[in-house]
Amino acid sequence: MTTVDWLWLLHPALAVVLVYPLLGMVLRLARQTRDRRLTQAKHPPSVGRDHADLGQWLATAVVAIVLIAEAVVIATEHPLAAFEGGLPRLGMLLLVLVGSVVALATLWRVKRPLYRASFALLCWAGTIGLGLQPEVFRRSDNPLDPVFWQSHFWGGIGLTGLMLFSVACRPEIHRHLRWRRLHISANVLAALIFLAQGLTGPRDLLEIPLSWQKATVYACDYKAMRCPAPAPSPAPATP
Repeated sequence: MTTVDWLWLLHPALAVVLVYPLLGMVLRLARQTRDRRLTQAKHPPSVGRDHADLGQWLATAVVAIVLIAEAVVIATEHPLAAFEGGLPRLGMLLLVLVGSVVALATLWRVKRPLYRASFALLCWAGTIGLGLQPEVFRRSDNPLDPVFWQSHFWGGIGLTGLMLFSVACRPEIHRHLRWRRLHISANVLAALIFLAQGLTGPRDLLEIPLSWQKATVYACDYKAMRCPAPAPSPAPATP
């Protein structure tokens, strides 16, 4: 494997090592928090705070690995000397990436609802903007196309939005029953998307060849599921 191949593994590796273990802990704490509130189960009083804190880390990890995946794909799809749009476009995309990271970090610190909503939307918009670049593979951009709903990319974008929503609304979720119900509904949807991402991610990994194999694999006819016959090996030289 080349350096590029290892970079492409960053996103799935971080998902397996960091995101899904965090998801398991957050879901367990969510159940304990709900049981303690509704049935007075004898869980520690700290379960609610732990659930919120780990949920914030989970959301941050999801957004971060999506940004990493987009940055790696854009930077490695072509050599930098052949980068479409040259330095001006590269500089603009770098600004969007840095702005998204700054917005995510600032979301942790701001208190006023307008600021929290603004920085969450800015981060999500930056994530979408980077993902819509031509270097990023998307199965379809048409929601009326069934393939759109099988897209690992669009699942990740939707999941990112739900995670940012949960972080931005954290104070309201603590104070108001209506926001708590909305939070539960949003996170049931997020759990289903996490499940779908766990299926579509390995599927897409199977379809991505190593960098030195791309010329041969991409010559295949995907609709007919047929590849061209390999060129015959040269005859060995006579002694």
